[in-house]
Amino acid sequence: MFSLCMRGFSPGTPTKNELKADGFTVKAFMKNSVVGAPPPTGVFQKRPPKPTTFRVYYERRELPISVDHNNRGNAIAWKVDIEKLDYQYYLPLLFHGLCETVYPYEFLAREGIRDMLNRGGPRILPVLPKLIIPIRNAMNTKNHNVMCTTLRVLQHLVMSAEGVGIALVPYLKQILPVFNLFKNKKRNIGDAIESRREKESIGDLIEETLQILEHYGGPEAFKQIKSMVPTYSPV
Repeated sequence: MFSLCMRGFSPGTPTKNELKADGFTVKAFMKNSVVGAPPPTGVFQKRPPKPTTFRVYYERRELPISVDHNNRGNAIAWKVDIEKLDYQYYLPLLFHGLCETVYPYEFLAREGIRDMLNRGGPRILPVLPKLIIPIRNAMNTKNHNVMCTTLRVLQHLVMSAEGVGIALVPYLKQILPVFNLFKNKKRNIGDAIESRREKESIGDLIEETLQILEHYGGPEAFKQIKSMVPTYSPV
């Protein structure tokens, strides 16, 4: 019986007298059966991009931003003073744009978030609950560039205002599952010609982000991180 089982699970392409079978089936234990390789899980496969709320509002010209083409390159132009912006309304919209992968949407969302976080101060903390779903959605795209941008934004967010790191702790369970999945991907294997962000190590960036989350979130943040990313070790 043992020898039959061993023959039943022999790898390779079935010959004329062999029967191809799926694993963990009755056929797999039959004589002369060859078990095929398991299908790919697709766990690391990036998801196709979908139009975001940010793009819809930008195309309707309902966002106070545009691209400024100047001699030094492209920059973001604000049509109103950032100090006068309603952070509860505009900051979540920009965070939804983290899922964008094409110009100018990706550029405007990234640069707009940076400007608002740099000048938001105490207005950032009350908006935090509205930013969790956009962050989670961006990480769940499993797109290398999108995830790298989102991780950098998350680091900036945590350090942008007092109390954000601690306030983020109850939401860590919603955004850390993908961290655990990609933590050990230390390099991106892609085309020979890659941009700087495509060469960035997602695993190293995740490790760096976890350290920042722990530092600003305190002991409770560490507990949440260890429960979701068991291999994490503080420096």
